Amino acid sequence: MLERLQKIIARAGLASRRHAEELISSGLVTVNGQTITELGSKADPSRDHIKVSGKLLRPESEHVYLLLNKPTEVVATMSDPEGRSSLRDFLHGVSERVYPVGRLEYHSSGAVFLTNDGDLANRILRSHRLPQVYHLKLKTLLTFAEIESLSRSARARISRLKGKEMPWYEVTLTEASRDVLRNKLFQTGHPVEKIRRVAIANLHLGPLAPGKFREVNPAEIAMLSRILEGKPEALSKLPPKREFKPRQRSLKKSRGARDSSHESSHESSSRRDSRQDRTFSNRSKRSRKTKFTA
Repeated sequence: MLERLQKIIARAGLASRRHAEELISSGLVTVNGQTITELGSKADPSRDHIKVSGKLLRPESEHVYLLLNKPTEVVATMSDPEGRSSLRDFLHGVSERVYPVGRLEYHSSGAVFLTNDGDLANRILRSHRLPQVYHLKLKTLLTFAEIESLSRSARARISRLKGKEMPWYEVTLTEASRDVLRNKLFQTGHPVEKIRRVAIANLHLGPLAPGKFREVNPAEIAMLSRILEGKPEALSKLPPKREFKPRQRSLKKSRGARDSSHESSHESSSRRDSRQDRTFSNRSKRSRKTKFTA
């Protein structure tokens, strides 16, 4: 069956669909010995000989899904031109060609999802609502007001981690909001000292040690797919949105309290004036009585 070349390349796990388009435009893809540079060109993966950068495209293999706990000071790619440690150094025993989906900084640690399923990878990269959970160590503690302000500006859920002596926080947000939160923290005098991603949607690290990986089971992939599709039963697994009471409501309450306090003060003043009037009247009566007797 004829399919678009970029889709065939992405499904084979060689590159994302966007990268596959770049490979085609650069003249690095051939079909039956003929160089193809036109986007939208089609081929039959079961009959045609497709080569990418001189390498023959193998028939579609079984999909592989892995979750790796990336240590710090490791690049989140399969290789590094500078010779630094990469994800490939930790995938012992994995013969299939997989690649990471998304990004995680060099000095950050935690969950990295790897697969050769190009379609699923593209859906994840295009998703804007996929939640990710991070543990952040800050230089200083946040006040309640700062937590509220940061939650609003970065559209995140922030809570202090229990049992931690240092200022560690659990933050749930999307990948697009992560940089926004980090910049806000730096601007408010709370730079991030450590960052660890502990979950991507429903894929949790759990007790997985740094440098180790596990296979993601079919049930987890099915749930991840439903989350990406926005299915109602899957969306219930997502963290609820943080709700805040409008400021006007609290202002009305405080005004009501001030009005009540003012009324109460006015009543007290009236009673005090009344007592003073009665005292003055009694004194006047005693004064007149004394003069008459004399």
